[in-house]
Amino acid sequence: MKTTAVRMYGKQDLRMESFDLPEIADDEILAHIVSDSICMSSYKAAKQGADHKRVPNDIARNPVMIGHEFCGELVKVGAKWKDRFKEGERFGIQPAMFYPDGPVGILSAPGYTYQHIGGDATYIIIPKEVMLQDCLLPYPGSAYFMGSLAEPVSCIAGAFHAQYHTSQGSYEHRMGIVDGGTLALLAGVGPMGLGAIDYAIHTNPRPRLMVVTDIDQARIDRAKTIYTVEHAAEHGVELHYVNTRDMSDPVAELRRYTDGAGFDDVFVFAPVKPVVEQGDAILGSDGCLNFFAGPTDPSFSASFNFYNVHYEAHHVVGTSGGNTNDMREALDLMGRGVVNPVAMITHVGGLDAVVETTLTLPDIPGGKKLIYTNKRMPLVAIDDFAARGRKDPFYAKLAEICGANKNLWSEEAERYVLEHAPDITA
Repeated sequence: MKTTAVRMYGKQDLRMESFDLPEIADDEILAHIVSDSICMSSYKAAKQGADHKRVPNDIARNPVMIGHEFCGELVKVGAKWKDRFKEGERFGIQPAMFYPDGPVGILSAPGYTYQHIGGDATYIIIPKEVMLQDCLLPYPGSAYFMGSLAEPVSCIAGAFHAQYHTSQGSYEHRMGIVDGGTLALLAGVGPMGLGAIDYAIHTNPRPRLMVVTDIDQARIDRAKTIYTVEHAAEHGVELHYVNTRDMSDPVAELRRYTDGAGFDDVFVFAPVKPVVEQGDAILGSDGCLNFFAGPTDPSFSASFNFYNVHYEAHHVVGTSGGNTNDMREALDLMGRGVVNPVAMITHVGGLDAVVETTLTLPDIPGGKKLIYTNKRMPLVAIDDFAARGRKDPFYAKLAEICGANKNLWSEEAERYVLEHAPDITA
């Protein structure tokens, strides 16, 4: 089987190539990828190359496929797995595996570590480790892009579950955010922040007060139209969007929402030293700070008030991906319509757009970049479809479809792309 894939050979060295996959073994599965969303983690891996904890040292000789937020169909199931998986079945992958015998030990992961599995490809071979760790998950949904978003939603679920609190006089940790408590999402209107807003409003436990900050008013305004203050109130959450850019004392302004008490739970969605320190400064007694955004600099650090760690029981946690249970939760929540992460997606493109998009991801505004791996398309913002549509009827139709859905991506838009966008060629 010939595949076309984006592979990493070294730092900043990504190449889209066509090559033959080997025949699958009895304990492997051949699969067809339809969609992948590009994660900032792929940019970080491309920037660090073999220095990344999940990337093997020999990628110059044995390049790895990138991409880990993918959805597709099983094509050929090895004999070992025929009682569990069916050809034609749609699937998602939990990439954050714990597999000690993998190519680089416990941090092995599709999209970082393997030569024949990654989301930015037309066809892949799913290795035995994925099935042995129960990380190949059936996806019953009809929209492939939702399957791709299950992984980032699982990361959000995992982060919320990782929060913990204590009771005075007891060392027992109560896991999760404080039910009916106060929650702050700093730099919180990017794609993962939007997902966290959705999750916080629609799942339990949920906060009574949620303050979401950023310094980009356009992104704040978009978030306001998607997750409105009125909608949050219907679910018992008092929601505030706050632009801290021009505040002389943002800590004092944010603490004012809690009458000076500080927040029970704080999430930091940007690896920026002042934002981390701001999060520390707005924690209340027994407050927990979640450093969500992973930095690319191994020496990244920020100040933390250890007086308050000692006397105010402040906590700090960090998570890197969700586990398999988080992935199952994400698929269930999306399947039941409890959460709808479509707001994360702001750009759409084809496999030929992956290299440039991944290497310049921090410089591209907006949220998730959704890739249809069998299509040839430039990366285009949904907001720019109408302008392109003045000369290109393909984008005119996409603009019409998205415009009828608050300018958000949809299953109808996906079907149109799959039927009408030009195919990627070997």
